[in-house]
Amino acid sequence: MGKSEDLERKARFLGRHPAAQKCAHTGRVLVEKRGFCYPFSVKKILFAAGILSIVFPAVWVIAQQDAPPNTEFVIAYSPTAIVLNPLKSYAATEAQIFTAMYEGLVTYNPSSLDPVPAAASSWNVSADGKTYTFRLREDARYVNGDPVSAGDFKASWLKFLDPRIKAEYSFLYDIIKGARDYRTGLNPDPESVGIKVLSPSRLQVVLEEPATYFLKILCHHSFLPMHPSMLMHEDWNSLPEIIGNGAYRLVRHDSNQILFEKNPHYWDAANVKIPAIRITFIEDGDEIIRGFNNYEIHWAASAQSLDKILYQDTIIINPLFATSYFYFVNADPPWNNEKIRRALALLIPWQLMRSRSFQFLPAKTLVPSIPGYPAPEAIVETGKEEALRLLLDSGFPEGRGLPPLLIKIPKDPESMRLASTMAAAWKEQGIESEIKTYPFSQYFDVLKENDFTLGIMTWIADFADPLAFLQMWTSSNNLNTGRYTDTGYDELIRKSMGQSGEERYKTLSAAESVLLKTAQVLPIGHNPAINLIDLQFIDGWYQNPLDIHPFKYLGFAPYKPLKGVVRFNPVP
Repeated sequence: MGKSEDLERKARFLGRHPAAQKCAHTGRVLVEKRGFCYPFSVKKILFAAGILSIVFPAVWVIAQQDAPPNTEFVIAYSPTAIVLNPLKSYAATEAQIFTAMYEGLVTYNPSSLDPVPAAASSWNVSADGKTYTFRLREDARYVNGDPVSAGDFKASWLKFLDPRIKAEYSFLYDIIKGARDYRTGLNPDPESVGIKVLSPSRLQVVLEEPATYFLKILCHHSFLPMHPSMLMHEDWNSLPEIIGNGAYRLVRHDSNQILFEKNPHYWDAANVKIPAIRITFIEDGDEIIRGFNNYEIHWAASAQSLDKILYQDTIIINPLFATSYFYFVNADPPWNNEKIRRALALLIPWQLMRSRSFQFLPAKTLVPSIPGYPAPEAIVETGKEEALRLLLDSGFPEGRGLPPLLIKIPKDPESMRLASTMAAAWKEQGIESEIKTYPFSQYFDVLKENDFTLGIMTWIADFADPLAFLQMWTSSNNLNTGRYTDTGYDELIRKSMGQSGEERYKTLSAAESVLLKTAQVLPIGHNPAINLIDLQFIDGWYQNPLDIHPFKYLGFAPYKPLKGVVRFNPVP
């Protein structure tokens, strides 16, 4: 296709195509807490940027009739298992999908990610900062027209906290008075939890300590209201209808696609611009790229061949509040010995592991850079002498007698490079290891098995705070797949919840230092978000560090002139 023909084809689609593609990865493997694994290398990104720097002729004059308005927004993902029950959800893909189906008391501002009113129209906070009272909207409705009540919130939240459910994100409730003791079974009385229904439209929440970040946490999908009829079901995917309260109603779903239509009962339906959303799951990456380039797919969340994208200005890269890291599973000896973990980490060639040839932003810490957050102590370079001393002190002189390490990784070149680099370094010391690979779609389930020594993950924060990276390592946390236990660490996290400002950051940095010095967590890289989206055609989409884009704000943009294109409507 020639350049003039290609540019003309783009112009013909003006007013019809909001080309948006999300690619949830950067310079290495991505296994999201919320997501999937998408391998890219920095070299590929830079190569793509170079190839796409095409200089078009100065001006093209395009005759164009206005196209009919869009009625469906199409998104493409690689095949992955989607759990529609918020109690069981974990992945980034699910978090994005839930912005269509459900809505909590507050939701994300699409630009700043600050909490804004949603099912709650307003709230007030007590003078001591511990009691929040929310007023629900009188017109808040589920998709079937039933009102959303304060009682629904209480029943749903207690369901998240039910120790028999073991909801993935139930630990986020720990700041609420009595929530931790209830979810861990220490106190079986649900009324001991600081969640009170004052009236059908007024919900009161009492905190253990003042928490300035509480409203940000409430944006997370673990704080949604669930329709009373849904609470009795576990497998929502098999239900003929899922009753949510979001801007969209789920029409149908299967392994190939999910279809949403605008919810006419939604309190803000007048401002929901897109009538329908179709999410497709496509195995062939080239098929996704073709669909994106041909304006058939508006947002592709799993494309890999960036060099095949036709328009450079659709590639948007921004910092993401995320870190890729290896971690130990250490409930059993010898890996629960922090000296052994640290010794193994000190044998790793970190300069190679964190090379900028492969990592977009090499990471020495778990928490990405935050203004005012003190740098924690971390392992930043190889230290063979200390490693051998630690092994000797632990009863394994020069590593003799250590059992082989089992490293489980997703099946992609960068994960294999990292795992092989570690394995080779340990083999030089006479320490054996085995590497097992798994398809991306299976890897998250593999991590839950806890029958290995080292796994890899990329964690994208749920809110912009160090606690989003650190709380998951507490002993009672459902997301603590490393089975890490340290009473001193737990105490630091609990202590931080009663602090604020500089004092709180110092405590959290001290907790992070515990994870890093003992090699429980081995950071590799901080990840940017790479999105392909044509902002000529999409409104309501903004770069943000959590890379989440609530569907209710998206819309097809009115005509905007293309660079180098003059548009006119010919006389009939």
